[in-house]
Amino acid sequence: MDRITLSLCILILGAAIHGCRAVEYTVNNTAANTPGGARFNQVIGEECAKNVLAAAANFIWRVFQQNSPNDRKDVQKVIMFVDDMDGVAYEDDNKIHVSARYINSYSGDVKVEITGVLYHESTHIWQWDGNGTANQGLIEGIADFVRLKAGYAPSHWRKPGAGGQWDAGYDITAWFLDYCNDLKNGFVAELNKKMKYDYSDCYFSDILGKTVDQLWKDYKAKYNNTN
Repeated sequence: MDRITLSLCILILGAAIHGCRAVEYTVNNTAANTPGGARFNQVIGEECAKNVLAAAANFIWRVFQQNSPNDRKDVQKVIMFVDDMDGVAYEDDNKIHVSARYINSYSGDVKVEITGVLYHESTHIWQWDGNGTANQGLIEGIADFVRLKAGYAPSHWRKPGAGGQWDAGYDITAWFLDYCNDLKNGFVAELNKKMKYDYSDCYFSDILGKTVDQLWKDYKAKYNNTN
């Protein structure tokens, strides 16, 4: 086999391997006969939702600095359901369930809101959680951090500096992580990488040289907010 043929075979093999790692996105509206399911079809639609899921994954990989498929979780299929249920959304086993009731009741730009929700829930698919040892507040905070960096933070979020503890979760922890990420660009990516197998609060000092409690005090002082 000559060198050119060998090189071509390597390229084809690489493409085949990459193709095997490609993610398939599907959307099922199980609540199409409800007002929220109908609104989803009218305002968002399955194709748009699939595009959002793909865009969210690519954005998450960039935030986590996972430039190669080998750096990421081996997820081959992501399924989104629009269900007739209470709440907003949740993720379980690479499946995202979004509430048709929430879609129906949301008074603002529902397409933008659900896009932000999908960025949050998609993060749960791709993030590491220390094999279940990381606390839920941090997990939810990282997901909202991704939503924040993607530009989909809703107006009802609490403002930076709010909250009584760093791992309260969601927007409170997201703003704190944003502060930490400003101290060292790529902090959240490094934190997520360290959480592949386990979790410790010491990871904050490993990366930033200060304990998480001291970082929280500094963060609160920045906003002159001790509440």
